[in-house]
Amino acid sequence: MIQAVTPAPAKSTGGTKKVGFISLGCPKALVDSERILTQLRVEGYEVAPSYEDADAVIVNTCGFITPAVEESLNAIGEALDATGKVIVTGCLGERPEKIMERHPKVAAITGSEAVDDVMGHVRELLPIETDAFTGLLPVAAPGMRPEREATRHGDVFAPSVKLTPRHYAYVKIAEGCNHTCSFCIIPKLRGLQVSRDAGAVLYEAFRLIAGGTKELMIISQDTSAYGVDVRYRESEFQGEGVRAHLTDLAAKLGEMGAWVRMHYIYPYPHVEKLVELMAQGKILPYLDVPLQHASPSVLRRMRRPGAGKQLDTIRRWREICPELVIRSTFIVGFPGETEAEFQELLQFLEDARLDRVGAFAYSDVEEADANRLDGPVPEEVKQERLARFMAVAQRISAEKLAEKVGRVMDVIVDEFNDDDDDQPGTKLIGRTKGDAPGIDGQVYMYAGDFAGQVKIGDIVRVRIEDSDEYDLYGEVVERPEWKPNVPQLGHFGRH
Repeated sequence: MIQAVTPAPAKSTGGTKKVGFISLGCPKALVDSERILTQLRVEGYEVAPSYEDADAVIVNTCGFITPAVEESLNAIGEALDATGKVIVTGCLGERPEKIMERHPKVAAITGSEAVDDVMGHVRELLPIETDAFTGLLPVAAPGMRPEREATRHGDVFAPSVKLTPRHYAYVKIAEGCNHTCSFCIIPKLRGLQVSRDAGAVLYEAFRLIAGGTKELMIISQDTSAYGVDVRYRESEFQGEGVRAHLTDLAAKLGEMGAWVRMHYIYPYPHVEKLVELMAQGKILPYLDVPLQHASPSVLRRMRRPGAGKQLDTIRRWREICPELVIRSTFIVGFPGETEAEFQELLQFLEDARLDRVGAFAYSDVEEADANRLDGPVPEEVKQERLARFMAVAQRISAEKLAEKVGRVMDVIVDEFNDDDDDQPGTKLIGRTKGDAPGIDGQVYMYAGDFAGQVKIGDIVRVRIEDSDEYDLYGEVVERPEWKPNVPQLGHFGRH
């Protein structure tokens, strides 16, 4: 759904136009932001670093849970107050009436996956004089689902502007979701699943690795279901046919030599094939599996797949790949959750001993079916259960990390951590193969003999000397050369 308001005239019709950008929400929304920013650059717009420098602002919103909606509405209001010209896109843009109720003066509202529509409104709001060169620039590529219909290839252009550091990137392989989970409205916001062709994903990954990216995070709403909607059709990659199937795609990605990390994996039977690739060292031994709960009765009310079979599935995966790290998220206080059902969840934590765990107290989501379920859990009970849940999860995390002390592990360096009196590059912060950026633990390292030599993005070998509830501590003992199976573009120095 698209709703536009007649825009106010731009400050001028000539010269450089600067657009501010606010990106909210999950990594899937971040990829959408990268595509919009890429097209802004292509068409000659500059990205403003502050409100004071911006002629207009684009706000890419989140509309999933109530706190995210409020955050998005507040960001829109702040941008309006600062510039008076705001284009809203993203998940909350699928509910324009909610935006207009609070902010009737926004210039335009588009839904998610709407690069072309956003750019159309930018051109109206901030026209740029064309000449013999700029008149030949390409317009925005179509989104996966303009006007809610799939494009011929179900694809979007690969962004060249990144909002992540050079050494890692998110690669979105599908949009939308076919599930009907009672607490979720993603299918209403982003539609049913539309998968990209495998060839398009692989060419994007190839370009990223050629540019120095060392870690790819594969994301979609339901990554395990990749290709179902297109019947796993073949597409071309470097002269060969590749099926749009998760295991086929992962195998090809694994051949490129970068770290490949899988997010948002539902526990379907074919995931075992994915775990086999992990055991073979083709992709990282890491699965982000949003289980949400463990009580079969709660899972049925949630309308989640695999109710009652989660523990057996996890045990099979670990038999195939003992090094497997599993992260998951859970909801406590779901409508109707009894103390006995919550105890089932706690017992599952004890039995499954998941490596990385996050949890949220349930909150109503506008238009979600769960809002109509009987037995709402009082807020104080939700918070008390959340605290008990996290205490168990924290203890298990500390126990599992303590088992890593004494090992030498591969760590990718994310940032420096030097104090004012340190030699530059003495202290570093990074992640193991079992840690995704922003959501999992970190490794705090002394560079030791390699002080001043290690760069952000390097993959080093670290001897683990200590641990706590979430993080590891150690010293760099080796700085091996990184040699991907993809030709590197330009000169990036030693890797």
